[in-house]
Amino acid sequence: MWRRPAWQVLRQFVRHDSDTVTSLVLERSMNRVQLLGRVGQDPIMRQVEGKNPVTIFSLATNEMWRTGDSEVSQGALLFLCTLGDISQKTTWHRISVFRPGLRDVTYQYVRKGSRIFVEGKIDYGEYTDKNNVRRQATTIIADNVIFLSDGSVRDKV
Repeated sequence: MWRRPAWQVLRQFVRHDSDTVTSLVLERSMNRVQLLGRVGQDPIMRQVEGKNPVTIFSLATNEMWRTGDSEVSQGALLFLCTLGDISQKTTWHRISVFRPGLRDVTYQYVRKGSRIFVEGKIDYGEYTDKNNVRRQATTIIADNVIFLSDGSVRDKV
């Protein structure tokens, strides 16, 4: 009972090579991003003439790690503890929200410092800036935004 549906699901992700065009199966792919972080600026709403409006904001994610080991002695025993220096790297992400309902709610309620979870896809694009210089931009196109805190109280926990 379960083998057939599971095989059908797995088959969608397997590439099939064949000499005949009629047996060609389209290969599935995935572009998913999940981010959990804090908003760096209040959102802005932009609309280019002839296009749908978009809500844009920045999101910071942090990565932390310890460097080095410290020795802590206690009597005759010697313990190795990871009490070394803590290093942190902050990565900034540009988030764009196009979906009409989500776009408006995000613009209305997201504020600088808000802790949010974003699901979406990554998009690479080009644009021409005010000085006529061609630039590349990496954007996360949000499909879902979950509000975890409003930013007014910074981590009371």
